[in-house]
Amino acid sequence: MRPILHGDVVAAARLLMEIAPWDRPGVIVALLTRADAADRYRKRTGRVHPFWGNGSLLAAASVRRLRPEPFLDDPDYCQCFVEVFEALVRWRAERCALSGRRRRRWGPSDQAPGA
Repeated sequence: MRPILHGDVVAAARLLMEIAPWDRPGVIVALLTRADAADRYRKRTGRVHPFWGNGSLLAAASVRRLRPEPFLDDPDYCQCFVEVFEALVRWRAERCALSGRRRRRWGPSDQAPGA
């Protein structure tokens, strides 16, 4: 999957608002899976996937018509953001586990990038 940007999270959260809360975990996993598959397709063929776009989460979410973005004082919208971020953390952890890589953690002896 392509790098996740702010617009990707916004689009995924807007999509989740249209989904019943109990169905959201499955929908976000399907969305991540489709974005990843579209990115692999793009890398292999040099073309965007005909249904899921260029491999970004935004493109995968935009397959459906999205409602206008609500304000951040909407509790359901905020909950959708939380669900997207939690799914992204799980997705990355699973990918690292499958590839045998360790997730990078900052420790007291590490310096922040650019420091």
